Amino acid sequence: MVKPGASRRSAIDPFIVMDVMTAAADREAAGARVVHMEVGEPGAAPPFAVREAARAALGGGRIGYTEALGARPLRQRIARYYAETHGVEVPIGRIAVTTGSSGAFNLSFLAAFDAGDRVALTAPGYPAYRNILKALGLVPVEIETHAADRHALTPEMLAAAHRAAPLAGVIIASPANPTGTMMTPEALAALVAAADDLGIRFVSDEIYHGLVYDGVAETALKLSPQAIVINSFSKYYCMTGWRVGWMVLPDDLVRPVERLAQNFYISAPDLSQRAAIAAFDATEELEAIKASYAANRLVLIDRLPSIGFEDIFPVDGAFYVYASVRRFSNDSAEFARRMLAEAGVAATPGLDFDQKRGHAFIRFSFAGTTADMVEAMDRIETWLR
Repeated sequence: MVKPGASRRSAIDPFIVMDVMTAAADREAAGARVVHMEVGEPGAAPPFAVREAARAALGGGRIGYTEALGARPLRQRIARYYAETHGVEVPIGRIAVTTGSSGAFNLSFLAAFDAGDRVALTAPGYPAYRNILKALGLVPVEIETHAADRHALTPEMLAAAHRAAPLAGVIIASPANPTGTMMTPEALAALVAAADDLGIRFVSDEIYHGLVYDGVAETALKLSPQAIVINSFSKYYCMTGWRVGWMVLPDDLVRPVERLAQNFYISAPDLSQRAAIAAFDATEELEAIKASYAANRLVLIDRLPSIGFEDIFPVDGAFYVYASVRRFSNDSAEFARRMLAEAGVAATPGLDFDQKRGHAFIRFSFAGTTADMVEAMDRIETWLR
């Protein structure tokens, strides 16, 4: 009997941060104390109003399907967010509610690109972009960023990659994961204009909007009617486990995305959608959480260089510090393994984000409490003495 095997399309790289999370959980199960700096997940609970909205929805009894593009009250509230925050009028017909930003990436890549299409992304960058593209039969084209450009993709870099072999799309996150760097509005506008001129679909990952400490986070919606904009309730709104996000689509992709969503998952969770409406009005609570991240950021950018971590990328937004471990190791995966085992601090090796240069870097998430950040720095400093 011939035993069927796994598909070739499933042979993608693991999402290393999740493997680190599992190793940390194993240590905790054995009774050890672990300071978590590996996963990009807010340590705070969702706002009180979100939890109350969920309780009220459950009290009402029925939780069912919504339209494939999302419940209209939530889509209307998202449209209002763009009007109030960015001064952009977005018809709700262009808004799709998704199962987190992960669902949005799958839907947008399938709707915008065909198998074999080449899609550019930055290195370092979020590894799931690369892995999802590969699983869908697309070709990720990683473009290395450099300190001279503040680790941002430039129009010249995009054009050079397009000349080498035509690109169908480009994915940009600002603020970025794992670096926290952010493009200026002028730099983003220039890159979007270059993509439009070259006929390259621009995908803007804006899930860290709201978490900005230095500069202004611009939305690509103001810059091109052809851009795909992806956002989520996971990061700023502290709703990771609720699995709800959204997209704003160009007109030509609305029906394709709707058809895909109808067949893939019918609709995003109704309960999460109802609760998410309340998140937009919880600004006071969310800004207090952001203030704790800002305090954590200062702890890390002060302590890490003094401990010996070098080449720290600019931390404009999000809740990450991406730093070199060259002073201690040329193998960030082994360094992270030992740091967890010997110091009880979990962080993510750079190979998750940059397959060529990531061996020299590590990502620290500062989304936990300030006390945890101080404890982590103390533990690491003692361990490296």
